[in-house]
Amino acid sequence: MTPTTPRVPSVLLRGSSRVLRPRDAATVYANPRGEFARLARAGALHRLATGYYAVVPDDQLDRGWIPELEAAALGIAAADEGIGSVALMGLSAARVHGAVPRALAIAVVAATRHRSTLHVADREATVLFVRRRVAALDVQRHTSELGQGWVTTIEQTVLDLAARPELGGLPDQARTAAHDLLARCDHQLLDELAVGQRRQASLARLRAAA
Repeated sequence: MTPTTPRVPSVLLRGSSRVLRPRDAATVYANPRGEFARLARAGALHRLATGYYAVVPDDQLDRGWIPELEAAALGIAAADEGIGSVALMGLSAARVHGAVPRALAIAVVAATRHRSTLHVADREATVLFVRRRVAALDVQRHTSELGQGWVTTIEQTVLDLAARPELGGLPDQARTAAHDLLARCDHQLLDELAVGQRRQASLARLRAAA
């Protein structure tokens, strides 16, 4: 990016997420899609998927920057539903908590409405949206390179992985991550969540296999 290259207007950077949609700029540009495409060509925006762009950090300009899949997935979901209505869960939460060391080709996000699996444009990967009421989940704040959001706590993540290890198509990794995280749990909280969410049976199976 050269000093004369256009930058993303500051008015579009006031939210908690650095994932933007052309429609978000309808009051800024007469032709938002065209302007976003121009900013992407200039390197100020990074195209994540059709209709979704990430603001490139200043220190990553001209470096071929690609955000982590989990950050991109959470940002995409938040762009549509709001930060308070979505959260990383399952394998993605396990990766945030350090139980999945390698990058995955799928991200899992809890969202309030049903939507189809999204294929991202910048890599061979997909985002799986799971319809859940995030307010009923045990979540914690998460800060990524694309802003603020939510991720399920270690205890909630263990319950989710134990109950649905096949979610995301990597059941072996899900079970391994669940066992790794189990050792780090507050077991009183874990038991309380299991009772409240009717997941005592799946938790018992996980513990028996530990």
